[in-house]
Amino acid sequence: METRRWVRRTGMGVMAALLATTPFGAGPAQAAEPAVELAGNAWIDIGGGNAAIAAVRSAAGGKVKNGTVDTASLTGAGIGVALIDSGIAPVPGLNQPGKVINGPDLSFESQTPGLQYSDTYGHGTHMAGIIAGSDPAGGFEGVAPGAHLINVKTAAYDGAVDVSQVIAAIDWVVAHRNDPGLNIRVLNLSFGTDSIQPSLIDPLSYAVETAWKKGIVVVASTGNDGTARVTMPAANPYVLAVGAADSNGTETRTDDTLATFSNRGTVLRHPDLIATGRSLVSLRAPGSYIDTQYPAARVGDKLFRGSGTSQAAAVVSGSVALLLQQRPGLTPDQVKQLLIRTADPLAKPDPIGSGAGQLDIAEAATLIAPLNATQVWPAATGLGSLEASRGTSHVADGATGVELTGERDIFGMPWVPVTWVVNARNGKAWTGGTWNGSVWSGSSYTGTSWASSTWALATWTGRSWAGRSWAGDSWAGRSWNGGTWTGRSWNGGTWAGRSWAGRSWA
Repeated sequence: METRRWVRRTGMGVMAALLATTPFGAGPAQAAEPAVELAGNAWIDIGGGNAAIAAVRSAAGGKVKNGTVDTASLTGAGIGVALIDSGIAPVPGLNQPGKVINGPDLSFESQTPGLQYSDTYGHGTHMAGIIAGSDPAGGFEGVAPGAHLINVKTAAYDGAVDVSQVIAAIDWVVAHRNDPGLNIRVLNLSFGTDSIQPSLIDPLSYAVETAWKKGIVVVASTGNDGTARVTMPAANPYVLAVGAADSNGTETRTDDTLATFSNRGTVLRHPDLIATGRSLVSLRAPGSYIDTQYPAARVGDKLFRGSGTSQAAAVVSGSVALLLQQRPGLTPDQVKQLLIRTADPLAKPDPIGSGAGQLDIAEAATLIAPLNATQVWPAATGLGSLEASRGTSHVADGATGVELTGERDIFGMPWVPVTWVVNARNGKAWTGGTWNGSVWSGSSYTGTSWASSTWALATWTGRSWAGRSWAGDSWAGRSWNGGTWTGRSWNGGTWAGRSWAGRSWA
């Protein structure tokens, strides 16, 4: 069988919340910061302040233990957090039994022996560490170290991913949320597209809204352009749209500001709240794309720093796991209401760009769950265009440069929204390992991973999709070394990262 190599076409789109790892122009960093070691839970300010996850949680009240609140004992134990990203590397902090459960690998690397489920890009491992990393021996701890992660890999080593893969991944999470041992209550999407259609009809928006209404708290990054828009699917009004705060290198929150790269949105749709998203230090995936391309972002031997709304979303996802451990009966709407009501306004408020303010875990843990939290936004229909949902982010054939466009998925199967929305709404978009008429994965669980399957790939242009850089960095990360990469953000990428090499990663 022919092996396909998928690549993301460079452009100006912004899948800003999941995989980005290569700045526009893929130029060198302007001012590489020296690698430094963390000193306990304190911030490090050597050529730029590093944000330790423990310090971030502490500043948000996640380490409080007194007569009225005890967030210090909350670990997220028993809560499953699904991570649709570039995979998770089995590094210390993420390699203990039961920490990571592999869902299906829907990436273009799923057909390459030895690469299934792994993180050749580096973005997913960084997010996983922030959310639930736990390495006592190495002194690293994520926001919810007791939570378990469901790894649903969709992006390849360069961040390449099509929106149809992300939608398929969300549908899988919905279908398997209650499987034994999973208990998926949170879905982290550090990813976004510059969709050119309203969230009311966008299929990606419909997918996350369906997950929300099935009891999953969807946390999505808003993007890293610093512009007056919110990327899809954070544009959906039901989900938790997260922007990034800049700690300005200190532990105190009195000098925190809205990060310059964080998308502000508009009066109609903007971040619901913000969380620390600049220079966060998390787990490194040695040998991954971002690790080799941006060595200045390494912190010691095991850690890596990055900035973006991707990281901010991961902080919120871990915090939601803490709340759900404390009160498992909370609905997604109640969780959102609690976080918004208890958020701390910035010293210099920005009611649009910073939403309700900064995440405050301790306050949310003490507030009585609101009974009237039900959201009543108009329901999305999902009947819009798959191509419009891609925005400017397209994978392309590596030999001819022909892009995957139109109303078809990566296998060339026609996109029929009328049929899909019914199946997605009923949690039946997947039948075994089949989605949208093609076999995407195996149909059984091996005990540690969802079984893989050989793809019967359609031949589009005689070879394969080989788009390396997408059109807009869909993964949201921002600058991995605490500084700004020349060129501004990624190389095109849909995951929301910012200074990685993909623009869509948040």
